[in-house]
Amino acid sequence: MSKPAAPLRGRAARLARLMPSTGPSTAARTPFVLLVVLLLGGGLITLLLLNSALNEGSFRLSELKRETTELTDEQQALQRDVDSRSQPDALERRARELGMVPGGSPAFLNPDGTVRGNPTEATAPPSPSPSPTPSTGAPADAGAPAAGTPAGPSGSVPPSGSVPASEPDPATASAAEITPPPTSPGR
Repeated sequence: MSKPAAPLRGRAARLARLMPSTGPSTAARTPFVLLVVLLLGGGLITLLLLNSALNEGSFRLSELKRETTELTDEQQALQRDVDSRSQPDALERRARELGMVPGGSPAFLNPDGTVRGNPTEATAPPSPSPSPTPSTGAPADAGAPAAGTPAGPSGSVPPSGSVPASEPDPATASAAEITPPPTSPGR
């Protein structure tokens, strides 16, 4: 068996007193090792949770970018529709479909209350004759005025006492022809 260690003398004895013995040091290291292991484990778990949260945010961000792209495309398509329907020829075509006619010569009121210009009634240009429809025996447009009688602004026949102006005043007509129609800014 092993024999007991001989007592140390001199310098070795002093060094032995400075260094702790193996018994109590092992018991003191156990809580420290457990603390380090817990801190490392907690750090790894926290890192894993943080990484998961960042990935979730990344997925949400890509979904929102895709949705933004779709909505931007839709907005641009709607803007193209608005622009195409705002063009003067498209507005004129739609107005004619609704039965509107270009206005006659306008009259303007001066600040002193006098009237400038000679107003005339708007007259509809002759419409092309509709092709006959064999399905009904009734006229195509029973509410329309007879040919040769101009319709008023509401589509009704003017009273018999009023005489529509066939031609506008040459002075105001030439000014109306020279002046271009106003345009909206930015177009």
